[in-house]
Amino acid sequence: MLDTNLKQALKTYLQNLKTEVELVVSLDDSAKAAEVNDLATQIAELSDLVTLRRDDEALERKPSMLVRSVAKGTEITFAGVPLGHEFTSLVLALLHSGGHPIKEDAEIIEQISQLPGNFAFETFVSLSCQTCPEVVQALNIMSAINPNITNVMIDGALFQQEVADKNVMSVPSVYLNGELFSQGAITLEKIIQKIDVNAEQRQAEALKNKADFDVLVVGGGPAGAAASIYAARKGLQTGIVAERFGGQVADTVGIENFISVQHTEGPKLVANLEAHVREYDVDIMNGQRAVKLSKGDKIQLELANGAVLNSKTLVLSPGARWREMNVPGEQEYRGKGVAYCPHCDGPLFKGKRVAVIGGGNSGIEAAIDLAGLVEHVTVLEFAPELRADAVLIKKANSMANITIITDAQSTEVTGDGNRVNGINYTDRKTGDSHHVELAGIFVQIGLVPNTEWLRGAIELSPRGEIIIDDRGQTSMPGVFAAGDATTTPFKQIIIAMGAGATASLGAFDYLIRH
Repeated sequence: MLDTNLKQALKTYLQNLKTEVELVVSLDDSAKAAEVNDLATQIAELSDLVTLRRDDEALERKPSMLVRSVAKGTEITFAGVPLGHEFTSLVLALLHSGGHPIKEDAEIIEQISQLPGNFAFETFVSLSCQTCPEVVQALNIMSAINPNITNVMIDGALFQQEVADKNVMSVPSVYLNGELFSQGAITLEKIIQKIDVNAEQRQAEALKNKADFDVLVVGGGPAGAAASIYAARKGLQTGIVAERFGGQVADTVGIENFISVQHTEGPKLVANLEAHVREYDVDIMNGQRAVKLSKGDKIQLELANGAVLNSKTLVLSPGARWREMNVPGEQEYRGKGVAYCPHCDGPLFKGKRVAVIGGGNSGIEAAIDLAGLVEHVTVLEFAPELRADAVLIKKANSMANITIITDAQSTEVTGDGNRVNGINYTDRKTGDSHHVELAGIFVQIGLVPNTEWLRGAIELSPRGEIIIDDRGQTSMPGVFAAGDATTTPFKQIIIAMGAGATASLGAFDYLIRH
């Protein structure tokens, strides 16, 4: 189950346990149950503070593994085999249940511990999902702090009947006390805001009382992280406002063009970015959305909760999001068959027919990946020819269960009211209309900058990108920008980092001269 290197690493981690942790497994006769039992047995053998007990009646789903703090009585459950991207979630659950300090602000930990009521979370994931561990770990942290909060990670690929019964077609999907709570990425701060009705108001009041910043950064992706580090290293009072630290990078599967690092993955890079930022005196305001930018004597940034932050300079790095088809039915069936992350949601469509919208590198890569899981993939490309690299096109054409259709204009997503059942498209050469019966549609047609809230405040390009000069300066004096939301022609992680440094140095130069 665990190789020698992984066992040794886990044994080292478990040396940080301070109190006893009990593992409880509920099993059936399946091969996966044997894997869960082997994993739990190996973990228990690595530490004297970990005990193992089998109770097939203890847990609702089989196979499952429960991690219980003997000292505090907190419980975290994994339904399925928590390997792949969720292995880190298991390790953290063990550490936090065994008394290892949780790396969150003391205020957040106290807030979680004081939450009234009982909260039973269930989180449906796929083990190939990059976004899921962030959500699972946030809910597990809450469960490790407050005994009245529990979380069950559920491998959707293993518990397909439950996925079908609940109509789960997107991961992560979180249920709270039996009702749908959230779909997609959600931060710990946002979760707390949703269940603590007074949290947002208290947060807004705290933010309003913050002193003025020298440099305020909007966005926690590679550009924003670089900008905040460069500003803090200059000794400037620096803050960073982010809806979700890491942004789109957190959803990236493999990164092989980050110079000096042969291979990494999005969540790992994001964790390293945040750890690096936290090495400096940077005020990180996570889970906050900027809604308005204005300038008087100072630059003012208004947040969605009503708080206003003041700064002498500002670096905008709001990033981008998946571009949508903007056709009837897309929003109605979003999360019900319409998806934007093939790595996250692909396993939920095992053995079914799906479509990929877009013939660029992202679209053809998605089609190739999905072809190994689903019955058939139909690629719909608007242009007369695919835009993907030749090597990807050759690979896709070699796969018997991929059909590529060019000159195809998607016109409508169809469904039965609960889930997608097909897509309509028009042949741009003949004008004929066609319908393809499908269970899922993966949209891969590029990114759109998150700049709608900046219209009228600073100059944007026709595509909504922030117009900048070679120093990152925008049309508003003292406001700089970097990353995928700007007119920088190439949207790459390493370019965004360099641009973030440039914008921060531009802000520093502005402060010196003004």
